[in-house]
This record gives sequence, C-alpha cells and structure tokens, in this order.
Amino acid sequence: MRPGFGGSAIPVGIDVQVESIDSISEVNMDFTMTLYLRHYWKDERLSFPSRNNQSRTFDSRLVKKIWVPDVFFVHSKRSFIHDTTMENIMLRVYPDGNILYSVRVTVTALCSMDFSRFPLDTQNCSLELESYAYNENDLMLYWKNGNDSLRTDEIVLSQFFIEHFHASSGLAFYSSTGWYNRLFINFILRRHIFFFMLQTYFPTMLMVVLSWVSFWIDRRAVPARVSLGITTVLTMSTIITGVSSSMPQVSYVKAVDIYLWTSFLFVFLSVIEYAAVNYCTTLEEMRKMRRGKIPSTFNASQAMAFDGCYHDNDIELTPFPRMASTLASNPLTTQSQNSDLRPPEGTRLRRQRSVRENVDLLVNNSYMIDSYSRLAFPLSYLLFNTVYWSMYS
Repeated sequence: MRPGFGGSAIPVGIDVQVESIDSISEVNMDFTMTLYLRHYWKDERLSFPSRNNQSRTFDSRLVKKIWVPDVFFVHSKRSFIHDTTMENIMLRVYPDGNILYSVRVTVTALCSMDFSRFPLDTQNCSLELESYAYNENDLMLYWKNGNDSLRTDEIVLSQFFIEHFHASSGLAFYSSTGWYNRLFINFILRRHIFFFMLQTYFPTMLMVVLSWVSFWIDRRAVPARVSLGITTVLTMSTIITGVSSSMPQVSYVKAVDIYLWTSFLFVFLSVIEYAAVNYCTTLEEMRKMRRGKIPSTFNASQAMAFDGCYHDNDIELTPFPRMASTLASNPLTTQSQNSDLRPPEGTRLRRQRSVRENVDLLVNNSYMIDSYSRLAFPLSYLLFNTVYWSMYS
C-alpha cells in the first residue's frame, strides 16, 4: 500500500536525464528515447537508525517487495528497462525514510508531426509521464527541481537539430477514474535542409534546366528533342516516387510536393512546347508546298527522317488566290462593296483578319516560339523559386 494510505496525496518528485534520442521516424510518426527516470518520495516505514546518517543502496530485488510509484509513459508504443548485465534499477534509502528510485529505460512514443512545411519544418514532440492507478487524490507528481529537473547529454541527430528542451506539467481527465497529474518532456526539432538539398532540390533544379536545352536544338531535330524531353520527364517521376516512398501517406500537400510537382510541370511544358513548334513547322512546310515554293526534287522521306513531318506528294499545289491581291486589282468594286457593308459586319471581318494574321505570323515563324521560351521559362522558374523559398525558409 502507498505511504500515508487514507490521508492526503503523497508527493512524488521526478527528474529525468535524457541519454539519447535513438531514432525519429516520419513514416511511423514516433521517436525513440533512452533516459534515466528518477523518483523521489518519502516512506517512513523504511526509515532506520543510523549513526553516520548514510544511505543504503539496493538493487531490483528489494524493489519487488516495497511500494514504488506506478509511473508509465502515455502514448508509448514500446518500452523496456535495460537488463544487461543486470536490471538497470537502483533503490537508495535514507535514514529518515526518503527514497530515490532510478531506472534506465528506452521508450518509443507517438509524436504527432505536421509535414505541411516538410522538409523545411520544425516538429514539437513530447514524452508524457503519468501514474496509472493513483489519481491526484492519492499521488501528486511534480518536477522535483522545476525547470532544472530535465537534463540532457550532448545529443547529435543526423537529420534534426534540437532547438530546445523544457519540462512542463498539467492535468489529464478520464471520465471513469478522474483527474491525474501529468508531466511533459517537450523538445523542439528543426530539420537539417542540406540533406534534402543534395538529394531532392538540386537534382530537380538540374532536370528543369536540362529540359530547357531543347530550346537551343534545331526544331527539325525531332529525335534529339523528343528523347531529351522524355528523359527529363521520367527522371522527375523517379524523384517524386522516391520522396513519396519515404514519407507517410498524409492527406495534405507538403512543401516538397509543391516544389516537385511545379518543377515537373515546367519539364512537361517544355515537351508540349516542342509539340507546338513541330506542329507549326509542319503547317509552314505544307503551305510552302501548296504555293509551289518547294522544288519538285524534294524528297519527302528524307525530310520526315529529319524533322518528323511527312509530306504527301499528291497534295494539290495550286495556290489559293489572296484576298488582298484580288481587291487591289479592282478598286472600284472594292469601294462599292465597302459602302454597302454594315458596321457590325465590317467589325467582325476585321477581327477575323486580325486573328488570322496572328496565326499566320506564328505558323510562318515557328522558330519564334523557341526564342520566346528561352526567356520565358527561366524567368518563370526563377520567380517560382523566389516565392517558394521566401514563403518556407
């Protein structure tokens, strides 16, 4: 039975020395910590006379025969007391009945992580201690030395930097058993970004820049530009798959997802850009054939091997009469027709001619698409990186 049974709650002081943080798992959303957990309380039934006022130290064999606080770790998944070469338990009893009970334990506990800013995130995890059977009417848990009750050794983690360790306390309510004292070991983890810069961001940037090389390749070199575009698209897909496999399947968008999918969009648009260039080049050559500007000795099979456009020899090469030349040959007819036109129809005719002229300009000068892309794509990607790193850094 607990000391002072039937009376007021027995105070039990706690202090913790964190030996190491063994692992932090984003997939399982937990962490593993090894620590020395020390309990302090007073049991007058264990007091003894001593001339030199020296304490007596015992091992785990005596612990099984006396009352000790039943402190457990809330939200723990696995935990164990080290038992090599003997159980790492120490009991020290003082003549006045004060007791120090220390145990070395490793615990794996849940840490609810928020990955919305991953890998530029900061995680706040906590290890919670509480009595399992005794509520606040029987046992009062408290930090023995206040904020100094939590001590840590030199802890170095591969992916995280520990910004702050601090202790806190509170109450937990259970509808069936009442209120319980709860102690918190809080620590803030900030992720190192350099690993992800090397493994994710730099390769992604290089793939996007590599996709822009096609803008400087001749638009008639179909195999070179298509193979370059497909290679960059597949590489981006591999990077996205590798990052997703090492992360939990969360239902919200992470910061790395925004960067990867936006970069993938830039690579995909570079492939679509060449499809537009190739289509406009095809129309341009077809028009030249209709106008008779391509010589009769033109080899269509060889042209297709170079620029991917097959030209049918049976196409009617009779050029269409141009409206401008017809109207210029008969100015009187043009003047009379213009006088009979209504304003709405005249406006619609001018608008159609304007769109047609723009399309003709683009088709007849398909190389301009590559010229504009050489400037538009880098500037857009630079703007995206500026906004992205200013938001998440």
